[in-house]
Amino acid sequence: MSLLDPRTIVMLTGMLAGMLAMVLLIMRRSYPHTIRGLGEWAAAVLLFFFTGPLFAIGGQETEGLRICIANTVLMSGIYLCYIGTQRFLGVTPKLVQGWSLVAAVALVLAWFTLVDNSYAVRLAITSALQIYLFSKHAWLVYRHGTHTFSRLMLTCVLASAAGIQVIRYVAKLANPQMVGILDNTPIQVFYVTFYPFLMLLFMISAILLASERLREEFEHMASHDALTDAFTRRHMNEALAQEFERSRRQGRDMALLALDLDHFKSVNDTLGHQAGDRVLIDFVANVRTLLRRHDQLGRFGGEEFVVLLPESTAETAHAIAERIRAMMEERKSGCTVSIGVTSLCNDSDTVEVMLARADAAMYRAKNNGRNRVELG
Repeated sequence: MSLLDPRTIVMLTGMLAGMLAMVLLIMRRSYPHTIRGLGEWAAAVLLFFFTGPLFAIGGQETEGLRICIANTVLMSGIYLCYIGTQRFLGVTPKLVQGWSLVAAVALVLAWFTLVDNSYAVRLAITSALQIYLFSKHAWLVYRHGTHTFSRLMLTCVLASAAGIQVIRYVAKLANPQMVGILDNTPIQVFYVTFYPFLMLLFMISAILLASERLREEFEHMASHDALTDAFTRRHMNEALAQEFERSRRQGRDMALLALDLDHFKSVNDTLGHQAGDRVLIDFVANVRTLLRRHDQLGRFGGEEFVVLLPESTAETAHAIAERIRAMMEERKSGCTVSIGVTSLCNDSDTVEVMLARADAAMYRAKNNGRNRVELG
């Protein structure tokens, strides 16, 4: 005999779901809108909150209707969890196909509840759908992004949720006397006890995922310019210092470009600041297409930029600078670009000396007619 009645456990499960839904709703209001999926996760857990009372409260005369509604709500909640994870990972959900499947399953379950009452058939259908959704959900999380602790935890939780459905259905085949979720049998007690535990682990995993994404966004905001998405001056200073030390230690080449957009003030004055912003955004986007994967482009202020070119000689840097200059000239955006080029030359060089040398070369390019590249 179980110490806890399944009805009590189901009710406690509903209460736990309600509290978790509140946590997720609070997170959704306080987190940036770029972190998606929290609303779907919260709605799913809220549906789980209503599932418990539907299964556990009521008399024999309303049992069939309550089971129909409860199964529909449960399936909808499981699918909403999947939708939330898809949105969180940037995957577009196939809502028509997904909700059509849930609706079709709900109709079949209603038939085998209200017309041809068969717990065995209902269990087979709900188990199959849950195994399908949990397995797809686990695979989605596993194959998207790096395998951090929170992603691996969520994958294991979802795989376990699919596994428990298999165990439950096999147990039903071995014990035909099972006739409902509230049976006081060891497997049913295990199921209604373990399910809320998995739900709790799912929500913990989801919260960890959201917190991880929030930290990544804060780190991105701290290291990237809000307008152009180029690196900030602070990040570039750190990157320059690190690359300088590495180049010194390993005896490698290193080069810098100092860039300044020509006639940028006239674009702002004649076309407006929005047009000027568009020029800056397009400039950064187009320059990135001309750089290598390990090169770094930073905005030092206004229309001034610096490019760090690791393992590059002055000749290589000059060729890259010429491509950038030609690209801006061809685009006819109202701005050309003047570029100063320098490289790691001698033992007395420092980051500050190199920056000053590149800056001086850039001003020579401006003084010599703009739309030029000068070596420093």
